[in-house]
Amino acid sequence: MDIAIAGGTGVVGAHVSRIAQQRGHAVRTLSRSNGVDVRSGVGLEGALRGADAVIDVLNITTLNEKQATKFFRTTTAALLAAEDRAGVAHHIALSIVGVDRAPHGYYGGKLAQENEISAGAVPWTVLRATQFHEFASQMYARTSLGPVHPVVRMRTQPVAVTEVATRLVELAEGSAQGRSRDLAGPREEDLADMMRAWARHAGRGGWMPRIPMPGEFGRAMRDGLLLPGPDAQRGSETFAQWLSAQPEG
Repeated sequence: MDIAIAGGTGVVGAHVSRIAQQRGHAVRTLSRSNGVDVRSGVGLEGALRGADAVIDVLNITTLNEKQATKFFRTTTAALLAAEDRAGVAHHIALSIVGVDRAPHGYYGGKLAQENEISAGAVPWTVLRATQFHEFASQMYARTSLGPVHPVVRMRTQPVAVTEVATRLVELAEGSAQGRSRDLAGPREEDLADMMRAWARHAGRGGWMPRIPMPGEFGRAMRDGLLLPGPDAQRGSETFAQWLSAQPEG
């Protein structure tokens, strides 16, 4: 197969590209360095001509719902329009478990992306996955207040990014499904425990008190609305296994 990857230079995209190539597929990376601007659509149609499928793992670093919604609607609309003109048969996108139960902030943007995809003309598959194991280190960095690293109270079931990337490639190899089965890690974790374990392993210090995030989204995090349902597909690598394979500080 010939697979184009939007966001192919990012954390998830790099794994998707590697796994697709290992499985014998030709890979195209849609990036400005290759003359393609996904936001504006410049260069997209030519870059997609002859591709069998597009895997969209584009991302934006923001918690602002308006910014996230604008980004995902704009990039998704540009991709779908170019795919339709180029004759691409399958659009696959990565989303997040629980976006419909907690459509706020960044999650609101991802839900808008899903709506854009389902209304488009290109046959599609959306994979919702839970947070990655790297979520612990990301939150440690984002919540830094000097020596203090507040931890929002959150129930999560983190999954290995390599397992998510593998599933995205598998979906690209098949026909469009619409919403596929959600993908989550093998067990539920507490975000505070994850962050503290990561900090010990990485040789980082600081006080990490649990704090409740205000509002409906904070309630969703605490109440488990971002956890997978009983029908979700489970990965095999636990957070502890992932952490043991990371470099020590």
